[in-house]
Amino acid sequence: MRYSVYMADRPPVDNNDNQAGGAVKERVRHEAQEKEPALYSVVLINDDYTPMQFVVDVLEQVFQKSPAEAYRVMMQVHLNGRGVAGVYPWEVAETKIDTVLSRAREDGYPLQATIEDA
Repeated sequence: MRYSVYMADRPPVDNNDNQAGGAVKERVRHEAQEKEPALYSVVLINDDYTPMQFVVDVLEQVFQKSPAEAYRVMMQVHLNGRGVAGVYPWEVAETKIDTVLSRAREDGYPLQATIEDA
């Protein structure tokens, strides 16, 4: 269990209950409030038309991969038919996929991406 400390916004009200003036109060947070969000994998799917360099560029620009890591993931997509571009909370994963798909469509490529449980 974690604790956070804060100062009261106003001076304490004297209700004759022996409160010290300007006392520090503790607020207890329960672990359920600090639960990490579920993570999902963004998976790129291989096709016969999207150039390898386009996939590398997407991995570098959208997923902030280094050139070496982008090349490694691209080869995984090329050789295995699919490759994990990154692992994110649901909303971030959706945004990444939307960005990838819109860039692919703008350039006329049929690149596909999906979200899977991490």
